Amino acid sequence: WAGLVAGALMGAGDVIAQQLVEQRGLRGHHWPRTLKMMGIGFCFVGPVVGNWYRILDRLIPGNTKVVAVKKMVLDQGGFAPCFLGCFLAVTGAVNGLSVQDNWSKIQQDYVDALMTNYCIWPPVQIANFYFVPLQHRLAVVQCVAIVWNCYLSWKANRM
Repeated sequence: WAGLVAGALMGAGDVIAQQLVEQRGLRGHHWPRTLKMMGIGFCFVGPVVGNWYRILDRLIPGNTKVVAVKKMVLDQGGFAPCFLGCFLAVTGAVNGLSVQDNWSKIQQDYVDALMTNYCIWPPVQIANFYFVPLQHRLAVVQCVAIVWNCYLSWKANRM
């Protein structure tokens, strides 16, 4: 379930990136890119993030305000930096970049993407960890993430 939701929403984010941000139009839409982003969501984002939330809930049980802040700090301080680096690496590999070109792209995009992450995700995650039951957290994050996925798709696919 997590993979299907993440795949669909990563695909939606890519469509938005291509149509609204890059203004490619339907004739210029790069459908293989959308399919790749869906595959990354299905095979990587959904399973990794879904399992992370289960692990995080075992590490820090409960749903008080203090617990939500602790989860957000661990999520944004530990998981997000690692996940974002892996996401950029996976996207580069799926796009056929050589190891050297992929590393250069990661170096070019990582800090900016991480800083943008920190502008969006901490308040979303505090609310998510405090108000939302574990089984719905990935879906909530993925709904909020349509805008984030649009940004990531644009950032990861910009050559």
